Amino acid sequence: MLLIQPKDEMSKLIRVRLNENVTTRENDLKSIKEWLIKQPHLPNVDGKTFTSYNYIISRSINDEKLLIKQSDFLLFIPDDAMLMTFLRGCKFSLEKCKKKLDMYFTMRAIVPEFFNNRDVTQPELKEILDLVNFPPLPGLTKDGCRVIVMRGKRKDMLTPNVSNLMKLVMMIGDVRLKEEIHGVAGDIYILDASVATPAHFAKFTPTIIKKFLVCIQEAYPVKLKQVHVVNISPLVDTIINFVKPFLKEKIRNRIFTHSNLEAIYEYIPKEILPIEYGGNAGSIQTIHDAWIKKLEEYGPWFAAQTSVVANETLRPGKPRTHDDIFGLDGSFRQLTID
Repeated sequence: MLLIQPKDEMSKLIRVRLNENVTTRENDLKSIKEWLIKQPHLPNVDGKTFTSYNYIISRSINDEKLLIKQSDFLLFIPDDAMLMTFLRGCKFSLEKCKKKLDMYFTMRAIVPEFFNNRDVTQPELKEILDLVNFPPLPGLTKDGCRVIVMRGKRKDMLTPNVSNLMKLVMMIGDVRLKEEIHGVAGDIYILDASVATPAHFAKFTPTIIKKFLVCIQEAYPVKLKQVHVVNISPLVDTIINFVKPFLKEKIRNRIFTHSNLEAIYEYIPKEILPIEYGGNAGSIQTIHDAWIKKLEEYGPWFAAQTSVVANETLRPGKPRTHDDIFGLDGSFRQLTID
């Protein structure tokens, strides 16, 4: 299974941590739907059509033949699973959820390099998938967190197109919005720096890093619990110190570096890790390949989203602009790596 879902006691634990009340969550979901419909600048339809297209999307995602047959009708309407993921990520604060959803659709218009042409069969995206692994792992930690491993495969690999790399990361994020059916307590990242070289970071400009981090922190309902950097070198300290100013303080305090791989077992059980990290969950490439297949299955779904973005000309009050959100490019300091 691509994403093992929490059950029984773990599911109860996650609900407590996310403030999920089984008796009131449907009312919360209804409130968010009603709010979406009333936002003139956000993609929405009336309640009747909303329900019918939810049915088409949810059926299609699990049926490849139906997906192709119905592809002309696949509008990107937030279905119940996606909206519930936003509510969980916001710990059922309706106001926080509204802000996240607003930013989610706003980013699609303001950062097209991350959200357009999301066809994983394109040569430029396939090239990155051949160079880098970044799959969420199937299993969960004992406290209900999802673990994502990111690593390059070879020291001699050329630096991939950074925008396309970040696009792929967020494509997986979009799939998880729909497929983390019962919710998770948060995300834990393992960043493997074993093949990292100064040349690999030459294309990571301050502008693109800030855009990516704003997207992740402000537009996606991610509860980032920990970041573990393994196989570290002096280069890693330079990168972390450069990125930290773009991170929220609570996230900066959740970054851990390890020279010894076994140190991460204190945080993540071995049984859910890939064999390359001493675990029992199979090879990371097998898990990565399963995710590539999933992204291919979602192809028509991704294609249907391209024009479904926030319309700033219809936003009540002042329209949001690129500079409002990211600031001026010239204000960023440069990353210098020797």
